[in-house]
Amino acid sequence: MSNSISTPELTENEAREELARLAELLQRANTLYHAEDAPEISDAEYDSLKRRNAEIEIRFPQLKRQDSPSEQVGARVSVGFSKVTHAVRMMSLGNAFDDEDVADFDKSIRKYLGLASDARLAFTAEPKIDGLSLSLRYENGQLIQAATRGDGEVGENVTANARMVSDIPQQIENAPEILEVRGEVYMSHEDFERLNARQAETGGKLFANPRNAAAGSLRQLDSEITRSRPLRFFAYAWGELSAPLADSQMGAIEQLNSFGFSTNELTQLCETTQEMLSHYRDIEAQRSTLGYDIDGVVYKVNDLALQARLGFRSTTPRWAIAHKFPAELAWTRLEAIDIQVGRTGALSPVARLHPVTVGGVVVSNATLHNEDYIVGRDSKGETIRDGKDIRVGDWVQVYRAGDVIPKVADVDVSKRPGEAKPYVFPTKCPECQSDAIREEGDAVRRCTGGLICPAQAVEKLKHFVSRKAFDIEGLGAKQIEMFYDDPDLPIKAPVDIFTLQQRDAANLNKMANRKGWGAQSAGNLWAAIDEKRAIPFGRLLFALGIRHTGESSANLIANHYGSWSEFERAVTAASDLSGPEWEDLLGIDGVGEVMARALVSAFSQSAERESIDDLVRQLQVKDAKRPDSSGSPVAEKTVVFTGTLEKMTRAEAKARAEALGAKVSGSVSKKTDLLVAGPGAGSKAKKAAELGIETLDEDGWLQLIEGA
Repeated sequence: MSNSISTPELTENEAREELARLAELLQRANTLYHAEDAPEISDAEYDSLKRRNAEIEIRFPQLKRQDSPSEQVGARVSVGFSKVTHAVRMMSLGNAFDDEDVADFDKSIRKYLGLASDARLAFTAEPKIDGLSLSLRYENGQLIQAATRGDGEVGENVTANARMVSDIPQQIENAPEILEVRGEVYMSHEDFERLNARQAETGGKLFANPRNAAAGSLRQLDSEITRSRPLRFFAYAWGELSAPLADSQMGAIEQLNSFGFSTNELTQLCETTQEMLSHYRDIEAQRSTLGYDIDGVVYKVNDLALQARLGFRSTTPRWAIAHKFPAELAWTRLEAIDIQVGRTGALSPVARLHPVTVGGVVVSNATLHNEDYIVGRDSKGETIRDGKDIRVGDWVQVYRAGDVIPKVADVDVSKRPGEAKPYVFPTKCPECQSDAIREEGDAVRRCTGGLICPAQAVEKLKHFVSRKAFDIEGLGAKQIEMFYDDPDLPIKAPVDIFTLQQRDAANLNKMANRKGWGAQSAGNLWAAIDEKRAIPFGRLLFALGIRHTGESSANLIANHYGSWSEFERAVTAASDLSGPEWEDLLGIDGVGEVMARALVSAFSQSAERESIDDLVRQLQVKDAKRPDSSGSPVAEKTVVFTGTLEKMTRAEAKARAEALGAKVSGSVSKKTDLLVAGPGAGSKAKKAAELGIETLDEDGWLQLIEGA
């Protein structure tokens, strides 16, 4: 079995539901671990959650959520520390789980850069340290600031504590005027054992693992406690620089080492994918004897000029990836199959297992995906597991590859009880007893109850207040559940959130007298709600939870239309699925017909449209942010690329156009301002000529944007 999570059997709808569940679980885990120092789950379980999320996003990039855990490696800054805004955002890494993923990483880079498969392309390969990310800022050679990663944009100021780490130089000679060094704070196995022994002797808190110990030690409000903890630091990256360190990744690492930083001696330069994988296996074989925790190997394009060309996605660099170590397996008994109903009405089967330890974590639940998976078929109707179905009472093989709810991989039919019967998937919703139907071509059975189904309503509201949607302080998943069934102040629809204070005033201000509440906490909630009345266009669209419209697609749509009023007008006009507005919606690069139909449907149904309009009347929807395109010759213009580009890849051309403030569309329409046509341009060039649209070749395009 592959080390990867392997999600081909997941339908798009199942993937969306699973990403929603993972986002909520990881948000809670991040808050408890980073902000409250009170984790509920183990380090291994946390890593598994993130791996599962990353694999689904790799398989379904269009579903990546605005509150995606891949955009979060921590949580908001604790109130005990001052905030530090990173001059250069601290990005997370994409993940690879098997050899094929690494090969795909190499191919994707070559494709983006337009390099042949046999062209020379070197990578560095280094152990991925399992610790706490830290950024160190030096000015004129003096350490002036240290900050944790936080949420990537804002971290915690831990300067006093960082000065207590012996591996961190206080002063550097011959350094650039501004030097921001990034790396990992960790604790060796030997030091960890000694620390826990001391903690036991003094009656102190015992740490679960070295990573937790390192994180907790660096985040002490008393730096003298940090001084007593045996922390170490590996440098492997940089942020803001006043002058380059080198022209290659390896050269820059060597330069950091010359400044006095510890760098990992296992970092190696690899010329081929085979060399990368060979070094990965060498490091994996040494894992238990290294004396510190690692959870994979990081590959980076060595040439820094190529790194600059490759650039970044929204939260991850294109030029680096983390190759994680494989999941573990275990066998246990399937005790029951329960059905959970998600916010889109999808009925998702969950295996209830006799508890078993997998990868150091006790597992009692596993996803079964859908009814086809249970009977032994994949999403295409083809046989899996040699056609073996899954029954209550079976011995099943479970593996953890990235979820607190792992996967059932196989069944041991030889141990099947005689009384075990084939599982009959329900045709009624277990929450509201409405019919659960399965549309043709859909692998998921869905409840038809809509707003009368409490599971759908509550889950939609939870999504609405999730971190990358409205993110209202003090109004999370638990509070939504409380208010949904509240007899005095119910929240049944998003607009109810923004009328809550007004309704409470009419209800004699009962909120302040509730158990667990008071005048101050109620006032804090009203203030938090009012703060979010001003909301960016993209976040509002994502928060509505319209099927197929994830974080990235919501932002694409927002950037295309600019304002909510223009989007609302256009999507209303496209209700008959024809005409220029429909063509314009379909022409947005990244928006397909399925997503477009779902958007039009949401705004065409009277009940849903009324709910959206009621909500918007309570809000101030901020126009989409445009890139700084002052002096750009293509600002606000709609550009279409067609044919073969010879001097840059299509991805580079699109990224450059968007950076200059242009809208990039996938089709030609009356709204198109400019067509860039390379050799092989066909129907798009013909249509542009018929519409009288300006057309340039690649050289003309490059000349147009030169210097912009």
